[in-house]
Amino acid sequence: MSSSSSFGLHKQSGPPVELCKGINGLQKVVLREVRGSSAEVYLYGGHVTSWKNDHGDEMLFVSSKSIFKPPKAIRGGIPICFPQFSNHGPLEQHGFARNRFWTIDTDPPPFPTQTSSKAFVDLILKPTDEDLKIWNHSFEFRLRVALGPGGDLMLTSRIRNTNTDGKPFSFTFAYHTYFSVSDISEVRVEGLETVDYLDNLQKKERFTEQGDAITFESEVDKIYLSTPTKVAIIDHEKKQTIVIRKDGLPDAVVWNPWDKKAKAMADFGDDEYKHMLCVETAAIEKSITLKPGEEWKGRQELSAVPSSYCSGQLDPRKVLGH
Repeated sequence: MSSSSSFGLHKQSGPPVELCKGINGLQKVVLREVRGSSAEVYLYGGHVTSWKNDHGDEMLFVSSKSIFKPPKAIRGGIPICFPQFSNHGPLEQHGFARNRFWTIDTDPPPFPTQTSSKAFVDLILKPTDEDLKIWNHSFEFRLRVALGPGGDLMLTSRIRNTNTDGKPFSFTFAYHTYFSVSDISEVRVEGLETVDYLDNLQKKERFTEQGDAITFESEVDKIYLSTPTKVAIIDHEKKQTIVIRKDGLPDAVVWNPWDKKAKAMADFGDDEYKHMLCVETAAIEKSITLKPGEEWKGRQELSAVPSSYCSGQLDPRKVLGH
């Protein structure tokens, strides 16, 4: 073992999984990997609020104006949209999972593949009597948040229909991930070329993506349909690419509010739109339907890799090895 790699083994400060108090006394779980990467998950919302690479750089964006006070959802990180994405249904915007208190699941059903890392936590959400009044279905929502040995962040959701009345239910879903970017006008998203999308700024009208990569110079709010399993955010200034891999989540949302909408949001700084980009993995166009006893699984894996430059352009084949 070389001295550099053995040095890397001593970066971890504290246990791989720690329950502690976060902002405003809300409980959070801190995950740490030996090489130095970390993640934080609030029990409120089952909400990931931090993901740092081996060098301690923050990969996720959380607004400085985020309130961290129930019942308001946390602005930034990875909100979970369930059982409804946005206004695609009768419930409140993005459903209720992101503003409920989850509990740590000490005895989850076995995962088909256990992570080799010890840095993971299992959370569970079940409906309260109040939830059943607004969405009359019994469910168990299990969420595993794991840090891989290479610093990858993995979120796995397992949703089971536990209705005893024989009724199926349908839902839409998204991991509404806010990424931290150096400068929104210097960022490209690759992997969604030639894909059809619904434009929320044009009454959900359907278009086909024309560009060879998505770049940003104004407000964007699009739902890409039947997308590849891999999408990349290329940040020129950071010389870094975030690769998003997904399973069970056919759609992808790309969102940046830009200046006017940013100013209109009380829990979002006026200029913060310049330093964030939401690329969300989702199941929206075709809702998921579960019969009693059936389970759905949706997974996203985030990894940060250095961008390899070639005359100022990234070779997408290196990152998006198809």
